[in-house]
Amino acid sequence: MIEIKNLSKTFTLHNQGGVVIPVMDAAELSVARGECVALTGASGAGKSTLMRMIYGNYLAAAGSIVVDGVDVVTAEPREILALRREVLGYVSQFLRVVPRVPTLDVVAEPLLAVGVETEAARDRARDLLARLNIPERLWSLSPTSFSGGEQQRVNIARGFAHSYPAMLLDEPTASLDAANRETVLSLIEEAKARGAAIVGIFHDEAAREHVCDREIDVTVFTPGVAA
Repeated sequence: MIEIKNLSKTFTLHNQGGVVIPVMDAAELSVARGECVALTGASGAGKSTLMRMIYGNYLAAAGSIVVDGVDVVTAEPREILALRREVLGYVSQFLRVVPRVPTLDVVAEPLLAVGVETEAARDRARDLLARLNIPERLWSLSPTSFSGGEQQRVNIARGFAHSYPAMLLDEPTASLDAANRETVLSLIEEAKARGAAIVGIFHDEAAREHVCDREIDVTVFTPGVAA
């Protein structure tokens, strides 16, 4: 479902004389349907960089990233937008939404974007918000005014609303209490059971051991860094 071959990435520091910094070289990764792979390695090893390349936020210097038949490295912008809408979900650590949009509609939006009827999309949103312990009295309010923990849970609900065939998870259990942490782990297990291919960053070792099938130390792809 996700196939990465010979992937390399550099950053150019334009404000420092155009110095080119190599950050990843010859990365290889394959993730099957129903599999969850954890990216590990020290801070700065390139875990987030790799995730952003898979999502198309960073352009690779060389190699390929094929997600459900689409090479993100060479795809047109419209192809990447379609991939994000229909195939590739991304649960980041931060909620970014349009202000004043009610929480219920924020969570339902990914389903509406793929043609699900409004009430069915909102029913799914209600179920997820309830499971993640967001009080019903908040559903009609914008999540921009919520606490950090509440925003994180809204972001998780939004990320799991649509049944994406592939998912990227960036610290999905960070800062959650025990009950909500277990809910998130259950959502990941459900996504795996329906065949989603998942790549994630999990600093929570217990969570990683619970849901991940294997680990990839990205340090081996970092130029000049010993594994």
